[in-house]
Amino acid sequence: MRSFINFLDKVEDGARESLSRMPIVYGIIGGTAIVLFWRGVWHLADMFELSGGIWATIFSAPVSTVLSAIVLLFTGLFVSYFIGDRIILSGLTHEKKLEEKTESEVRAEGALLLDMYKKLEHIEREVAHLKENTQTLKK
Repeated sequence: MRSFINFLDKVEDGARESLSRMPIVYGIIGGTAIVLFWRGVWHLADMFELSGGIWATIFSAPVSTVLSAIVLLFTGLFVSYFIGDRIILSGLTHEKKLEEKTESEVRAEGALLLDMYKKLEHIEREVAHLKENTQTLKK
């Protein structure tokens, strides 16, 4: 079972890498698959609702909306939906997805970004200082 999951992971990495070079095609394929998935979920919910009883209550619009929002929040998918552009960027740069990175890799990347931020601040201070000196010399 583990080898099958590893195989699927490798296929997914390859597809993500290839499709990230064609964002429009990637968007069309992904969008179509998402719509078809939700269409299937919708029809399944309708089947349960038509059967009546407790299923009709569970799959009513307000209850299913709240339940799905809770599930999405607990699984982290609610937030990750809004940062999906990282998938395209990670495919282009051959990076691991954020979910696949270890804590130490994420911390190292954060430290690198902090170091770059400090260097940028230093450069901005130097530019401001040079501007002041230039204005002083002009007077």
